[in-house]
Amino acid sequence: MPYVDRQNRICGFLDIEENENSGKFLRRYFILDTKEGSLVWYMDNPQNLPKGAENVGSLKLTYISKVSDATKLRPKAEFCFVINAGMRKFYLQANDQQDLVEWVNVLNNATKITVPKSGDGQPSAEIPQEGLGATKQISYKTEIIGGVPIITATQEQGDGGQNGAERGGQRKAHSQLPYFLGRGAQDQALIKAGYCVKQGAVMKNWKRRYFLLEENAVSYFKSDLEREPLRVIPLKEVHKVQECKQSDLMQRDNLFEVVTSSRTFYMQSDSPEEMHSWIKAISGAIVAQRGPGRSAASMRQARRLSNPCIQRYTFRNGECSTD
Repeated sequence: MPYVDRQNRICGFLDIEENENSGKFLRRYFILDTKEGSLVWYMDNPQNLPKGAENVGSLKLTYISKVSDATKLRPKAEFCFVINAGMRKFYLQANDQQDLVEWVNVLNNATKITVPKSGDGQPSAEIPQEGLGATKQISYKTEIIGGVPIITATQEQGDGGQNGAERGGQRKAHSQLPYFLGRGAQDQALIKAGYCVKQGAVMKNWKRRYFLLEENAVSYFKSDLEREPLRVIPLKEVHKVQECKQSDLMQRDNLFEVVTSSRTFYMQSDSPEEMHSWIKAISGAIVAQRGPGRSAASMRQARRLSNPCIQRYTFRNGECSTD
């Protein structure tokens, strides 16, 4: 989900078709800076890149005419939306339906020009937009009919029940689990999986690692394709898991720490939601492990504390690989 960083910019990961009509989407880290009037994207979070690393793409907000849902235009690209900028269309993929709605809303808000009415002082007519994290969200589409722009609501997410956005997100989370999550025995033990950026013990550099949380340990790998973990952290050695109080000193967003008897592991998530999700999941697994009468029910409760942070996967010859 897009989040607001320390500099009051809206940030998050999206997949973008950098080469027009190529059909190839690449994962990039986007920064929407309304003060600078720009949307820029990088290979990764700039905090994890070498100092002075340049962006791989940028757009002036004044060039953007509209941002809209593009799932019908690109049916094979899940949760797709389009940024219209002059003669170029930028197609992007969000992580789920709610992510799509929020990015469309914040981009349209950032590029919207409001002209105040003269005379009676009534507020200018605007499309109602909800802020990040709001319980009700509306997305719109704009069509040119007879030379007149027609704006219509395409979907609405309110307080009542599961709507299409929520169901879409659940379908993706279920259908894109890596192959090892589908195997019965291991699925019972696995609680959460996903990428975080971890600080090294010696060089103090930051590298992206793939983490697996199971009922007895947290393991991390060089990537999601590796079989052997770089390290296994038994949960019995973990004293506490919490949001990092040193994040101000390290100047890193979404930072949390796993404190053991021998070392403190500093890990950075892609969003505040993911950070809190990892903290709850690891804490829940520790409680389930150490609490009286550990049972399958207690482990299911620990898993319910968090939705797995799973990247996009394809299946080739029984092996798991990212797109």
